[in-house]
Amino acid sequence: MKKYVIIAVVALTGFCSVKASAQSKIAHINTQALIEAMPESKKAQTEIETFAGNLEKESKTLIDEYNKKMKAFDDELAKTPTMSETMKEVKAKEIQEAQQRIQQFQQVAQEKIGQKQNELLRPVYDKARKAIEDVAKEKGYNYVLDSSQGGLLVSPAGDDILAAVKTKLGISATAAAPATK
Repeated sequence: MKKYVIIAVVALTGFCSVKASAQSKIAHINTQALIEAMPESKKAQTEIETFAGNLEKESKTLIDEYNKKMKAFDDELAKTPTMSETMKEVKAKEIQEAQQRIQQFQQVAQEKIGQKQNELLRPVYDKARKAIEDVAKEKGYNYVLDSSQGGLLVSPAGDDILAAVKTKLGISATAAAPATK
């Protein structure tokens, strides 16, 4: 009987020590606030806005062309109400083609903007991720949760490492402070 009690005590002690050593350190960070505070992000956003503005100007040119064709067609109909059906079809087809060009251009423009965003922001995200990983490793965190996503309704207590990551990146601790919930 003593033998079973000793085995049970040893097993219980071993189980408790494994459980104690298996606890993980958890931290959290608002990655959105971090990205917004990074100077590279601000520069990239400015470039993206400029790029989108240039595409918008091109789109406006196509829209102006479409509007001119519509007005010319309406004016011709007013001047010559007996315009042949063939001529009406030709003019309607020109207008329809102009409208399709606008739609195609807008679709391509959205794709180009997305590509530009990816091209300019990917290095920013990679730099932020590397800094987060470095700080987590330096401070011994096993898990870092992103508090900007709001996906966790309840989570274990953890340390906010935003200030440490900003310091690692050389960003002022007061730059773009996150809004409190």
